[in-house]
Amino acid sequence: MDPDAPREDRVADSNYPGWGFPGRWRPIRVVRAEGSTFWDDRGRAYLDFASQLVASNLGHGNAAVRDAILRQAGELDYVAPGFSTPARERLSEALDGVLPKGLRRYFFSTSGTEANEAALKIARLATGRRQVVARTRSYHGATAGALSVTGEFRREAAGGVGEVPGTLFAPDCYCYRCPLGLSYPSCDVACAEEVERTIVEGGDVAAVILEPIVGTNGVILPVAEYLPRVREITRRHGALLIADEVMTGWGRTGRWFGGDHWGLEPDVLTTAKGLTGAAVPLGLTATTPEVYDRFRGRFFPHGHTYEAHPLALAPAAAAIGEYRRLGLVEKSRRDGELLVGRLRDIAARHPSVGEVRGLGLFAAVELVRDRERRIPMNTPEEKRAGRPLVAEAVARAMMDRGVYAIAWVSHLLLAPPLIVTPEELDRGLHALDESLVVADAELSRPGPVAPG
Repeated sequence: MDPDAPREDRVADSNYPGWGFPGRWRPIRVVRAEGSTFWDDRGRAYLDFASQLVASNLGHGNAAVRDAILRQAGELDYVAPGFSTPARERLSEALDGVLPKGLRRYFFSTSGTEANEAALKIARLATGRRQVVARTRSYHGATAGALSVTGEFRREAAGGVGEVPGTLFAPDCYCYRCPLGLSYPSCDVACAEEVERTIVEGGDVAAVILEPIVGTNGVILPVAEYLPRVREITRRHGALLIADEVMTGWGRTGRWFGGDHWGLEPDVLTTAKGLTGAAVPLGLTATTPEVYDRFRGRFFPHGHTYEAHPLALAPAAAAIGEYRRLGLVEKSRRDGELLVGRLRDIAARHPSVGEVRGLGLFAAVELVRDRERRIPMNTPEEKRAGRPLVAEAVARAMMDRGVYAIAWVSHLLLAPPLIVTPEELDRGLHALDESLVVADAELSRPGPVAPG
């Protein structure tokens, strides 16, 4: 490592970039953040139109969250998870008022991935079964168990290293490119029936794990009947339903949790990210008392050194208070209607946009080479090979205009903090509108062939 290199280059040359390419990573050096804005070391401001990784739901530097961290550090910075603490008591009480009906037993970890690891282990131990049904476009984390129930792109990129046996995959409810080649509503939601077929053929299924709204892989919303039908199917076959709300929780979609839009009552819920407003790492696995009771009198073979860490629990309780005080769940719903409506207006001006999807302050802009045939602008294979991607070029053009969004294969993910102002929404959308000319210019170039 060159000691005379710029500081950001020193980091790039010595750190592994998550889901990236070592040797190509040249990150912006961020030194400060406040509200919906962050600054680099050259003093340039960027509008955070993605809440970083769809995590900083409260914006940056929330005073109540910061004060809770400082106060807790002064009282008790760490204690082993075998002890109870006032911070643990406060958060357990705060969760009782916001989680979906019936979820009243908690395990605290340090990330969404770890929350899903705990959920998978709990489901298998509680049912005595081994198989888990996941979906092909899912993302549940990068550790062995969580990656094993993650969809094709990331799992295949890892080459099967460390996967845990026992996962069966069913298709997603993805009407824009139906994996079954059908059309809604004449399909009678056949993708839900595929979940049942997979359970029956598996024969030993402990749980179905799903994101109520697929997150990273495209903000894919299910049709109205899908989640209630999957819930009924899992109950009928004695399988638990695990709802991964790591990205869709904490007001992001205009409800406390994404599944709330469909009245979903899972057996297990996992969440992280906005639980603390991303100020500190904290994951939560919540179960029903019925699941918890299956461990009474039995050894529970799971735990972490940083389980129920007081410095993470204290700001989570404060964050829940801030969501309530500021009315951010309702604000997300109102602002989301504006966001999605404006995105559809923008899409009409850009032939490179195939579809806009969103709920609350959680939206995706799908880029295509051909609207009629829905040919994606780029493919997962191109992503893995490190080829230039058009969505990433659009995101760079937005950064040049001082707005940060997430690009993933062929879509842009937009998820500003729930505190975003009307003026900030206007600015972010204007930057997107101007930057999409980069994608429009690609339409005359050769690209991927039509799906199927």
